[in-house]
Formats: sequence, structure tokens, C-alpha cells
Amino acid sequence: MELVPYDPDWPMAFERERARLSPVLGENARLIEHMGSTAVAGLPAKPVIDVIVLVADLEVARSGVPALEVLGYSFWADNPDKSKLYLVKGLPPAPRRTHHLHIYADAGEVQRHLVFRDHLRANPAAAAAYLALKEELAARYRNDREAYTLGKQAFIDAVVAAQGGAPRRSV
Repeated sequence: MELVPYDPDWPMAFERERARLSPVLGENARLIEHMGSTAVAGLPAKPVIDVIVLVADLEVARSGVPALEVLGYSFWADNPDKSKLYLVKGLPPAPRRTHHLHIYADAGEVQRHLVFRDHLRANPAAAAAYLALKEELAARYRNDREAYTLGKQAFIDAVVAAQGGAPRRSV
């Protein structure tokens, strides 16, 4: 797991990607937002832009996967979380991942991610605590992306709950 210093180009990289995604997702997309650590100014992160999309109909979005693949995304068809579509841009033979695309029809799940992002943006102490956790997990799980992600979940859940957010839906 590689954490790099904050890159001030990350917000513009998201905006460029949103401009590419919007026409492909069409009217089904209700919201396209930048989430995750690259969406929090000053926060070191894995250098991957996380994009979250709220759609009106997940099956309509699924039918658009071939168009997203034309944009360079790879669809994880075997994702055990059937409540969302998950796509990655930058799989081999590309040199590295550049984007993760999370598509939900569940507004509550999207809101959870945005509540967490907005809390970190507004609270430097929370962002610093999250960074310390990420650094510890990145060192411990250098080659285990899933364990790294799972290790952050209790922190994220606690922040969202403290902000009045709904509990995480189980997969």
C-alpha cells in the first residue's frame, strides 16, 4: 500500500474524469462526487481518485458498463457487494491504478461516504487521526488491499455515526 503526499492536482483530475463520465452515465446519474482521501485537501493518500456515483437505476447503469470500459475502466463482475457496481481504471498492463468508480442506487450509502469526506474536510484533527491509522495499516498490510480497507472501517463507521449518519449496510 503506497501513501503519497497530497497532490493539489487531485481535485482537477476528478473534475476531468467527471467530465468524461457524465455523458456516458447520462440522465441515470443523479450525483457524481469525489470521495476518499484524495478528496480531502492536504491528506496523504493512495494516488487513486475515488469517484462515487448515485444512479436512479443500478440495472440501467450496469447496461452502460461497456461504454465505461471504452473509457479504460475494468468492471469487477464478481464483486460480492451486489448493491453497487465497482470499476477500476489502470489495471495491468497500465503502470498503476488511477481511478476507482463506485456506482450505487442507494442514496444512503452514497451519503455515508460524503458525510465522512465532509467531516475530514472540516476537521483537521479527525483527518490527522485518520492519516495516522492509514499509515499504520499501510505499513502492516503493504500487500493486502482488502485488509487495509477493512482496517479503516471501524474508524469510518464511528465518524459517520457521530455525525448522525445511518449505520453501514452489511454486504
